[in-house]
Amino acid sequence: MRALPILLAGALALMAAACDRGAAPDKAPSATAFRHDLPEDVSGYYIPTTAVQVGDWRLHHLFMGQVPDFIAWRDGARTAGFAPIMMEFEAGDSKRRTRLIPTAYEVTEDRVRLEASSRELGAVSFEGALDQDALATARRNLGDQGVVLKGRLKVGDRTFDGVSMRWWAGD
Repeated sequence: MRALPILLAGALALMAAACDRGAAPDKAPSATAFRHDLPEDVSGYYIPTTAVQVGDWRLHHLFMGQVPDFIAWRDGARTAGFAPIMMEFEAGDSKRRTRLIPTAYEVTEDRVRLEASSRELGAVSFEGALDQDALATARRNLGDQGVVLKGRLKVGDRTFDGVSMRWWAGD
């Protein structure tokens, strides 16, 4: 008779474990969706050198955090409204902004790739080359008008080639 409670407890434990395995969050990304290889700090705001306008929305900046931010995000530590790499667009009235949290990214010392989506803009992607020499100069000068990131931005069905950005440390 003592075996029955033990068997029931064991069966319940097995059922709970099976349910836990099957209840993985449906929004969990694949392990390859978020990749980085950053031997150097690239953190800061990347501001377009010329306006990139899509309807009423203008690209305000691309933000990249520090290496620990990338590691935490990749490992699943997420804070609502923040990612180690994000894009932000501003409406023409300057009162509304939309922040794009990535659905995928790959950031290396010389390449930046970001995929995101928003209600306002639809699918958005950026792929560009990061110039480490220009970035080092901008960082030494606490910001510089020189181009440090240049690439292709796609917003919905629009493509913008040669989007160039300068670096700014932020406040």
